[in-house]
This record gives sequence, structure tokens and C-alpha cells, in this order.
Amino acid sequence: MLNVFTWIIHELSMEKDGLVIVYTGKGKGKTTAALGIALRATGYAKKTCMIQFIKGSWHYGEMYSSKRLEPEFEVVAIGKGFVGIIDDKSPKEEHERIAKEAIKISTEKIQSGKYDIVILDEINYAINLGLVKIEDVLNLIKSKPKELDLVLTGNYAKDEIIELADLVTEMREIKHPFQHGIKAKKGIDF
Repeated sequence: MLNVFTWIIHELSMEKDGLVIVYTGKGKGKTTAALGIALRATGYAKKTCMIQFIKGSWHYGEMYSSKRLEPEFEVVAIGKGFVGIIDDKSPKEEHERIAKEAIKISTEKIQSGKYDIVILDEINYAINLGLVKIEDVLNLIKSKPKELDLVLTGNYAKDEIIELADLVTEMREIKHPFQHGIKAKKGIDF
């Protein structure tokens, strides 16, 4: 009887098809949810690559913690930072050029066969800002290997992406410390 039970558990744990997962909305927690997937996957020795489309020039916790989770977890920070806000002095054309490079790198990582999960962090925001074309992102989704799990984060997920996704979660802000003058907190927000 134990052998049958072991076989059933084994069969239930065998993933046949990768999922397309979208974390969107104006609430906090989209990247954090994707990082939770990476942390969980690392526990099973799955390989995860997170490509960051916007946050590249900032220093934040996942850049440091990802080093502790190597070789299973890799972060590729490509963006030049948040576009048009805070202390952004880069022309939009520079952000567009870098975002196109991020699409190229994403395609290579997705097609490489090296990863179980690829996270495209802030890609929905990059689409909304016009830094990347939605057609390019739809092609990434449609051409992913069958077994690969693909996670897309960022505000403003387009209907076409939501339609292709298997799981979509919308984060909704109800209350935020910033509303009370509390700035971003190290280890919580970055």
C-alpha cells in the first residue's frame, strides 16, 4: 500500500504544463509575490530567473538576497530606475532602448531551457509606459516552453495578457503608510 501512496504523491507533484501568472494592480506586493514564488521554488532546487524591467539602477533587498539563493535564483536588473519620477534624469529614449534589451534577454532566458520559472518584473508597467510593445510580450508568452512557469508583474496588465494568463491576482491598495508621510522602509518596501 505504501508504494501506491508514494506513486500517487509522485504523480501529483509532477508538473506537466507551466503556468502564466500575472500580479497586477495599484496595491503593494506584486514583486513581493513573485519573489515568494522564487523563494518557494528555490526550496525545491528549481531554477528561477527574475528580469527587472524598471528597477535596475536602485539598490534594494532582492538584489542582495538573491545572491544568497544562488545558483537556483538569478536576478537580472536591466532598467535604469523608475521612469519619469523621483530622480529620473534619463531621456525616455534611453529607457526604451534598455527595455528592448530586456525583451531580448528575456527571450534568451525563456528559451534557454535553464530555468523552471522566469519572472518578468514590472513588465506590465513597461508596456503601459510605451517602453516595450505589447506584441513582443504576447509573443514571449505564446512562445514559452510548455513546462516553463512565467510570471509577469506590474500595474496596468493589458486585457490581452490577462486573457493568456492562467492565474491573475490584482493587488488593491486600501491603506498605505505613504499616505501618512511614512517613507519607504528598508526590508519592507525595497
